[in-house]
Amino acid sequence: MHFFKSMAKKDTPLSGEALVKEVCRRIRLARSYWDAHNNAACRHERDRALELYNTLTQEQKEQIPQVLRVWLRYRSEKYFGSHRTPPQGKSKQERKKNS
Repeated sequence: MHFFKSMAKKDTPLSGEALVKEVCRRIRLARSYWDAHNNAACRHERDRALELYNTLTQEQKEQIPQVLRVWLRYRSEKYFGSHRTPPQGKSKQERKKNS
């Protein structure tokens, strides 16, 4: 039963207060991945959060705590921005070991 509830939830787009809460949740999740040094998961959640954040109105953006906005827009941009090298597969050393 729980599976069907989650499926129905994904079909309806978020709006208003629910959208603001979801953006905050995703930013917090990305930060927790960042603190755990899980860069791939952090990058993925940050991209999702940023995608949702960009759909917010200016009024809704102001409802998001400043700490979260700063982390999403500036600090994480330093490490995950488009100017950075994208993630790669295994390193050359790991490939040699497996060969």
